[in-house]
Formats: sequence, structure tokens, C-alpha cells
Amino acid sequence: MVGLACPAIAQNEPIKIGWLAALTGPSSAPGVGFNRGVIFATESINGAGGVKGRKVELITRDTQGDPTKAVNATQEMISQARVHAIWGPTNSGESLAVTPIMARAKMPNIHPCVVDSLIDVQRFPNAFRIAPSNTQWDDAVRNYCLAILKLKNVAVIGDTTGYGVSAVKASVAGFKNDGAEVVYQANIDATQPDLTPDLLRARNAGAEAIVIWSVSTGMEARMMNTRAAMGWDIPFVGHPSLSSGEIGSLIDKPANWDKVYAVGYRSCSYGADGKLQGRNQELVERLAGKVNLSDTLLWWVACGIDAVDLVAKAVEARGSSSSEAITGYWNGLSKYNGYFGDYSYSPTQHNGYPTADVVMSAASSAKNGAFALAPGYSGGR
Repeated sequence: MVGLACPAIAQNEPIKIGWLAALTGPSSAPGVGFNRGVIFATESINGAGGVKGRKVELITRDTQGDPTKAVNATQEMISQARVHAIWGPTNSGESLAVTPIMARAKMPNIHPCVVDSLIDVQRFPNAFRIAPSNTQWDDAVRNYCLAILKLKNVAVIGDTTGYGVSAVKASVAGFKNDGAEVVYQANIDATQPDLTPDLLRARNAGAEAIVIWSVSTGMEARMMNTRAAMGWDIPFVGHPSLSSGEIGSLIDKPANWDKVYAVGYRSCSYGADGKLQGRNQELVERLAGKVNLSDTLLWWVACGIDAVDLVAKAVEARGSSSSEAITGYWNGLSKYNGYFGDYSYSPTQHNGYPTADVVMSAASSAKNGAFALAPGYSGGR
């Protein structure tokens, strides 16, 4: 009789999704946005009766952007909470620390971290990327600087996190490979109060643009304020967090946000009519009054929704929440129609985001967390 009861228990138990999020700390802006989407998706699924009667249960742990905390939370989720899949972490420094742990446990993992080495189907067969890789971001930023802005002398600056260090290294290599001159590069502690010395060194070296790789909106706002105080009219180009709504409350005046261009996405870019592409326009209307988009990015919220949906769809399609069922479903996706993007995965390719959809946005043009395309693009969206 005990044996007969087990399948029934399995069919009725909640689908446990571990959510590793940096919800506080200097690198928390993305995590806060993702979390709003995660909660919205979970409540929507459960409100509609769950997945074949099974509710989605979130096991959330705030890692604070700390790799050690992320490791501890991951081990807890695997050995104690016994989650069926893990979404996150939200920062690459944390993901570098926990991805091998999840691989050993054969834990299905989907994350938005951009460091290229995090996706390796041989070493990490259960890890899938829901966002672009750093190479895709890097290519968009470099193309905008060199082909659209027509600039050749750049400074590349990041924070001192694992992500910041690796991103600066990759960005510098990419610019040099394309014949540009990297006149200054640095990794700065995100809590450093005075950024004048670094920007003075970049200006004195002849920088025509500052390429920024950091998720710290505080550091980025201080850079914008410092640029204005120096009277330096130079574009900032780089990480999506440059367009985070948090920056609006951190800059000294709105004009300090001008000539700032952040990585963005066609799915979250509005046209001359002020509207998004069909499905995402409908999403924004659904989110109205339920999810605050004024101080975050739509793509973070949309990505959080897609991550939960991808786990739920896998369980629904395969009729099981086992590791094999979830990863097997993901491995067979072709142009899965998410809100953030149309994801495609295979057993040999776990980078699922379409490169053509990575663009640059005018950072201060936010409306419901979406943006106008940066100057220089042709053909509308």
C-alpha cells in the first residue's frame, strides 16, 4: 500500500523552484526586477489551478550578491528543500561558484548570467542560459561604439565582482581585436565614493566613450554625476543596469542621464507609436496595477516570468518534475515564445537567446521599464 501511495503523492506535491536572488546589496537591481516577474508568474499559475493540479512553490534565498551565501543556499536547496529546479543566481560571480555544485547534483538550472564559461554542455549539462551571453552583449556594445558612434578610443570600466572583472577583460579583448584603442581600463569597488580620479585618468588618456560593465546602479549614477561635474560631454555605453529606474533617484539632475546607452532588447523596445510589440504590449497592460515597472526594467520582469513558466511548461509537457524530464523538455525547445525572447535549446546548445534581438537603448527613455532604441538604428524596432 505504501508503494501504491507514492505516485499519488508525487502527482500532488508542489513543484518546488529554488530562487537564488540578490535581493539586497549593491548588485540587487536585477534581482529585485526578476523577483517581481517570478512572483507574478507563480501567482498566475497557482491562481489558474497550478500545473495539472500541482501548485508552484518558491524557495527564495537572498544571496546579497555574495558567492559564499549562494553556495550555502544552493546546498540547502538541493539537500534539504529538495527543489526540482533552480532559477538563478542573478549575478555571474555567484553562478561561477554554484554551477559546478548543481552539475554534480544533476539539478536543472536556468539563469540569466552572462559570463560565457557558465554554459558548457559537457561540464554543466543541466545548466541553461535564458539571457544573452556576455559575448552577445559585448558585440552589441562594441558595434554601437565603432559602427554607429564611429568612435575608436574607449575606456572600459567595471566593478570588482567576478562578473565585472571577466566582463572588462572580454570587452577590452574585443575592442582591440576590432582595431579600436582601449586608452584606459579599470575595475572599481562599487562602493567607492569618489570616482573623479578614474574618470580624470580616462579623459586624460583621450577616451571618446566610457564602456561600463557593472550591475551597481549606485556606482553608475556616481559616474554620471562625476562626468557632469567635470563638464565632460562623452557617451556612456554598456550594461543594461545603466537604464535602471533606480538611477533616476541617484543622479543629481536628469540631464546627467543624457548620452547614456544601455544594452537592450527588441522585445522590450517601443516604436514611434509608443507601443511594444504585440505580446509584450499585452503583458504591460496585464501588469498594470500589479507590478511596479517605474523603477526597474521590463526585461528583468519578463525574464523572471519566463523562467518560472519554463519550469512549469516542462513539468506539464513531460508529466514529471524529475531532472531528466525538465532538462529533456528544455533540450527540445525551438523558438519557445517567451515574453523576453524566443528561446531555442538543444542537447549541444544551451545559449538560447537570439542575437539579433540584442540592441542598444537610450537609457533615460524608460516607459513601463521599456525603452526607445539608441540613436543611429534604422528600420524602427
